Amino acid sequence: MEKEYQARTKKFISNLLKARFPYLYIQTWEEDRILSLIRSVSSNVELIKTPREVLTWKMTTGITNGQGHIKEDCKAPLKALEYIEKYDKPCIFVLHDFHIYFGGQGRLPDFQVIRKLRDMLFLIKQSVNPINIIFTSPFLILPDDLQKDITIVDFDLPTYKEIIDVLEEMITVNQQTGRIQFSLTSEDKERLAKAALGLTLSEAENAFARAMVEDGQLNIDDVDVILEEKEQIIKKTGILEFVRSELRMEDVGGLENLKRWLAKRNKSWLDSARKYGLPTPKGVLITGVPGCGKSLISKSISSMWQLPLLRLDMGKIFSGIVGSSEENMRKAIKTVEAISPSILWIDEIEKGFSGITNGGDSGTSSRIFGQFLTWMQEKTSPVFVIATANNISSLPPELMRKGRFDEIFFADLPTKRERKEILKVHISKRLTDPDVIGNFQLTDDILENLADRCEGFVGAEIEQLVIDALFEAYAENRCIYLQDFERAITNTVPLSITQAEQIRAIREWANVRAVSVTPQEDLEDYKQDKVVVTSISEGSDKKDDDVRYRRGGRTIDF
Repeated sequence: MEKEYQARTKKFISNLLKARFPYLYIQTWEEDRILSLIRSVSSNVELIKTPREVLTWKMTTGITNGQGHIKEDCKAPLKALEYIEKYDKPCIFVLHDFHIYFGGQGRLPDFQVIRKLRDMLFLIKQSVNPINIIFTSPFLILPDDLQKDITIVDFDLPTYKEIIDVLEEMITVNQQTGRIQFSLTSEDKERLAKAALGLTLSEAENAFARAMVEDGQLNIDDVDVILEEKEQIIKKTGILEFVRSELRMEDVGGLENLKRWLAKRNKSWLDSARKYGLPTPKGVLITGVPGCGKSLISKSISSMWQLPLLRLDMGKIFSGIVGSSEENMRKAIKTVEAISPSILWIDEIEKGFSGITNGGDSGTSSRIFGQFLTWMQEKTSPVFVIATANNISSLPPELMRKGRFDEIFFADLPTKRERKEILKVHISKRLTDPDVIGNFQLTDDILENLADRCEGFVGAEIEQLVIDALFEAYAENRCIYLQDFERAITNTVPLSITQAEQIRAIREWANVRAVSVTPQEDLEDYKQDKVVVTSISEGSDKKDDDVRYRRGGRTIDF
């Protein structure tokens, strides 16, 4: 596939050159890489038929040949164009950073240069010897006067094949010196190279070199170094946020169905998955009761899959300048694809697309939403989208049909088994000091007792009650007691009371439309569809009421 892409790019450029297209424009940061490709095309008789010399122009050197020898000391752009106009041999002229004469970025265009380029069009097309001019620049800037005369050529970042070649070459060179230790399997090399996708060749080489010198070795753990280099790309966009999370799947209590689904799709972007004819997964939409771990598990996927996690801030997509919101979305999509394989996280997606029905923003939200839907449906890059939503009813139906997401999951109030797991995770994580632990032992009986008492609590409330209990002990400068946890539970009014109607509505929606994150074996406590919650009446102490709910989400095990 990589070789096919390179062949297509060469074929496309060679066809444009053969057809005597006078002006080509290639946006790229990698001058050496594009020059290498142009030179390989220019000397290939099968591709271009008439071999051509390649000369380059820079404002600092004038026109030089492939060996760097100055052909003509014409640093001024008009003199360079006059030299090209008179050249009488087959040639491709590559003009670097010529965009500064086209205006944009606060600069006025050089109208004499633009006029000269327009004057040269007929002469170049009718020249006996084929002449082509290729503009290369990190930025795409075209004056209106030349938009009909210049052809834009896409030149993507390095392919996997190019990056793995750089990695193999660096390994070979450093193995000869013996100063760097290597412990890499073929799959490890593949993961390192794919982690570097989205970097330029120079950036990838720098990342591999840094990984080698930090500890004198290169292994699969150095994927984190590659991700740090990618973080620089994300910071420069101003729209996406690179999320560095230390959370592991073991730090998330419950949600076992979703964990299994994700575990089965780990490494699905590697070549080994192609043997089974598998596509890379598109993504998941997670809805449910607020505080049940939707955002938490989103952060933990990155550590499981060892992929960069990018959060899309919809607030930064929308801006006050007309047309810039659409450009921001295109920029975000282009960036996340450039550094793929990656994970794109959209938290509370319903808030980002809340304006698509009222039309109060002149249709901007609808256009942004349409862009996103089209990309979700047609994307081929290995970008896994994980979206979370609390108010699922406000999402448009187009977003939830098959083809956008692989699956829609529903996170309900945790079962007793899940509450025990959540309690164990948070208590064990915080109780590490012997002076604080004292005689307290986290036995299964204690977990059973606490799990029964906090029935109807969401995961976030369980975490907070653990924190409240520790504050009780801290305030009195003593070790922790079981009574501290029990008192914290008694003092907490859970969401299952304050938002009972909303939870019931979400469950009814999810019952036939979503898959439960809780596996069948964890639902044994709910065979009667009963969740015991606590209600409060005025002037009385708290008491337990049996509230019958049908739990939301189809019970499919993965």
